[in-house]
Amino acid sequence: MSFQEVVRRPVYEQVAGQLRAAILDGDLGAGHVLPSERELCARFGVGRTTVREALRALQAQGLVVAAGPTAPLRVTAADVLSAGPVGDAFTALLKLGQVPLGDLIELRRALEGAACAAAAVRSPPPDLSAARTALRAMDEAGDDVDRFEVADVAFHLALADASGNGALRLVMLAVRASVSEHLRVALHRLPDPDDELARLRREHAAILDAVDDGRAEDAERLVRDHVRDLYLRTAR
Repeated sequence: MSFQEVVRRPVYEQVAGQLRAAILDGDLGAGHVLPSERELCARFGVGRTTVREALRALQAQGLVVAAGPTAPLRVTAADVLSAGPVGDAFTALLKLGQVPLGDLIELRRALEGAACAAAAVRSPPPDLSAARTALRAMDEAGDDVDRFEVADVAFHLALADASGNGALRLVMLAVRASVSEHLRVALHRLPDPDDELARLRREHAAILDAVDDGRAEDAERLVRDHVRDLYLRTAR
């Protein structure tokens, strides 16, 4: 019989672990202000240095954030975390695994197709006002690629929200973060982006119409074609 040596974890890791569990279990929800350092010291029976190290570890993981140097630490919202630290970690993981862009695009097509189909058949019908607002923002962006990209992200996430599937939305955030830079750079390289942006507006409008009309198969097909064709065109 063999035994493993007992590993003694630093105290700050134990404090961070309990706080992390409280956050992930929902005991400390998104936006919740963490107790003060003094209160945490009293609750855990540790010194201020230990508490500060634990809080720094949580900040490094993106689980808590402060609005300013003197602002209290708050629990990070899930969508912010997915588009921030988790998205960055996901991108790094994909690069380390040498996952090609084409594979990511196929993953995004599958996710967005499922989201749009779910939104189209959802009962009662979802609120699509956020997607319509994003469409108007695309029109107002003109040939400003950066403004258009912001509205584009808002549009696709609004449709993911409309699916009613929170997991789809969070995974889409991480996947999109890993491929959006490619799109932005490709659009900036176009000598005249007007035609491409106009095409994208038409495609977005058609997707939204299909979702709004309850045409699940059309909505799924349109968004999958939209994502595939866009990257085929910008990869030339």
